[in-house]
Parts: sequence; structure tokens; C-alpha cells
Amino acid sequence: METMKKESKQPVISVIMPAYQAKQYIGQAIASVQNQTCEQAWELLVIDDCSTDGTMEAVRAYAADPRIRYVCQRKNRGVAAARNLGIRLARGAYVAFLDADDWWEEDKLRLQMERMARTEAVLVCTGRELMHPDGTPQGRAIGVPERITYEMLLRTNVIPCGSVLLRTDVAREFWFTCDKYHEDYILWLRILKKYGAAAGVDVPALKCRLSAGGKSRNKWKSAIMQYGSYRYLGYGRIQAFYYMVFYTLHGVWKYFGSSGGRQK
Repeated sequence: METMKKESKQPVISVIMPAYQAKQYIGQAIASVQNQTCEQAWELLVIDDCSTDGTMEAVRAYAADPRIRYVCQRKNRGVAAARNLGIRLARGAYVAFLDADDWWEEDKLRLQMERMARTEAVLVCTGRELMHPDGTPQGRAIGVPERITYEMLLRTNVIPCGSVLLRTDVAREFWFTCDKYHEDYILWLRILKKYGAAAGVDVPALKCRLSAGGKSRNKWKSAIMQYGSYRYLGYGRIQAFYYMVFYTLHGVWKYFGSSGGRQK
């Protein structure tokens, strides 16, 4: 593992950005973190999962910012392992996750910290706006409920990983597991089962770039992973099928039920 370390003020929020072959987009993702309006100090941990396309050089363009820490793994280990490494290295009381091909609106962390202060939730997420691969809007935003319970989450995953702000101690209690299924969904369910409802900020503060081969674009693959997630969590075949019905209906409504605007 190779690192580029710098001295910076003790952060309150550690932003974890896994990156693989991310040269094309990572600059926009990094800049969106730098532009955050929150008062709390932050650090950005870029976890390079053994890229070969010049991702390191793209990150070096931001080397003057001491809040940015770059870590390059010597072996490709997958996104769950990359996020877990970021959680281990985090110095902040909170961790946030952002993929290297997505970006945030500038008030994203500020709105979440305000919501965190007003609630007992250990996890706060936001809505998202879907973007074309070139970064232009698709004209569709997907909102989130202000309160997300375990039972609600079982029916479908309304928590986008790139929108999450989470207490670091809670992240270190559960970790990301099982890349073959929806590793983030499994983590959110485990957290809500123990700590109660998550909070949502119904603003599309995450700009989510949909790539041609991404999980969210391959509906059949995503459905298989969703079913596998239920089974991984210990649900029997009948229970898993029961929740898959809701997952399927919600997916149809979310992506095809409206031509645009905010959805939940």
C-alpha cells in the first residue's frame, strides 16, 4: 500500500472515496468535496484500488490541499475492501462515502450535519439526481423519506451509498461485507436493526452518474444481488421472495412511473 500523507487539522468528517480507473471523473468528485459549505473540518481519503489509467496523477493535481489523503493499494480488492480501509484510516467522528465518478452539491454535508444534530439518527442520507455518463442531467431526481425504518428499507434500498453520513464508531462496528451482493444495503440494514431509523434530507445533493455497466443499470443483475442480500442476512426463501415483490414494484415505479421530477 502506497500513501501520500500530509498534515492537516483534526477532521470531524472523513470522506471516503474508493477509486478504480477513475482518471476521467475523479477531479469533479474531489472538487465537489472541496466546495462543501459545512463549518466542520473534513478530510478526503482517496482509496485507489490499484488503478492503471493515471488516477494517481489525476489526484496529484490536488496535492496542495493538505486535507486530501491518497492511498494506493498494491492489489485490486474491490469496493467493499476499499471503503473498509478508508473507515480504518478515518480520523473524523463521522464518515461519508462518495464514488469517484459522482459528485455532491456544495451544501450536502452542511444539511446532513444539521439534521444529525437535530435527531438521534446515526445515519443521515440525501436524495440523488440521476446523470448521464457525460454528467448532464437525465431530468430525474429520486428523493428520500425524512425517516427510514428497518422495515421500510427491507422493501427496497432508499439509501444511496454516495449520500450517506455515518458515525465512524458505528461503521467500525459493522463494516462493508460481501461484494457479490449489495454490500452497502446489507450494512444499512444491520445498522438500522440495532440503532433504529435513519434520517433523510430530501434534497438531491448527490449527483449520481449512471455508467453503462453499473449495477443500477443492469436490472436483472441488481435483482439477483438484492435477493442474495436477503439470503445473506438470514432470511428464508419465502421471506426473501416476499420482499423481492416490493423491491420489484418500487423499482418499476421509481424508474418508469414518472418522466421526471422528484420521486420517493
